Amino acid sequence: MADGSNKPLPGVLRWTLGDLTVTALNDGWFQGSLDLVTGIPQEEAGALQRAGFRSEAPVVTLNAFVVTGAGRKPVLIDSGYGHFGPATMGRVPAALALAGIAPESIETVLLTHLHPDHAGGLVTQDGSAAYPNAELVVHADEAAHWLPDEALSRAPEAARPYFENARKAVAPYGARIRRHEGGELVPGITAVPLPGHTPGHCGMRIVSGDKALLMWTDVVHMPAIQFKRPEAGVAFDVDGDQARATRTRILDEVATEGTLIGGSHLEFPALGHVARDGAGYSFVPVLWVGGEG
Repeated sequence: MADGSNKPLPGVLRWTLGDLTVTALNDGWFQGSLDLVTGIPQEEAGALQRAGFRSEAPVVTLNAFVVTGAGRKPVLIDSGYGHFGPATMGRVPAALALAGIAPESIETVLLTHLHPDHAGGLVTQDGSAAYPNAELVVHADEAAHWLPDEALSRAPEAARPYFENARKAVAPYGARIRRHEGGELVPGITAVPLPGHTPGHCGMRIVSGDKALLMWTDVVHMPAIQFKRPEAGVAFDVDGDQARATRTRILDEVATEGTLIGGSHLEFPALGHVARDGAGYSFVPVLWVGGEG
């Protein structure tokens, strides 16, 4: 349409978590394929997609999150794809604007890992910092895997763009990069190591009073497939066996404990619970009732 009314609106939804507000920010989606699926036959993966009322070729959605309240400056968890991704992505800035959060007000960006769909939004098209007052916080193992010169020089040719993009994304922040090895990163938010997808891949446990949320980032990329068959991985897992073991452990843990979870690649607004379902699991989205979590 000439008036632009068919342009997707920014995806923003607020959830109350004790004294905090966790806002899901949809960055968009990219078109995947069954070639991305590892660990199970493609035919089975396609059947699971169809059984989940999704297209056989997976559409992979992407979310970031921002935590506000309790007198703190906004804390951003991941930044979206930015200009590194396709035109269907890069919507986090518009979502933040709709939520009334200025990039300059964000003093901390917690990075779950340095894949471009999570770190690409750190940098603008002209190479400057998208969050000019922010400190970046990333696991030491993650930084060591992607950022040193020697890591780039020894990277396989096919993987080299991942290393180059990680370096470009963090470059304008200079010395404002804090490396951690787990534990509480800012008050109320603790890193949860979830290695395998990448070496320093971390979830973020957000706690306020007796309320808690585990933002598990990339434990699941394709919900219709990986909840039913946790052994199914994705081609861009750095260590597929370790990622599979991590996913199996975390799914069992959150289903047993009834943990509220959020995911980078769960369909927006991406918060809910995990229930046991036969030999696998199912995702039960939280009922939205005006933002009360």
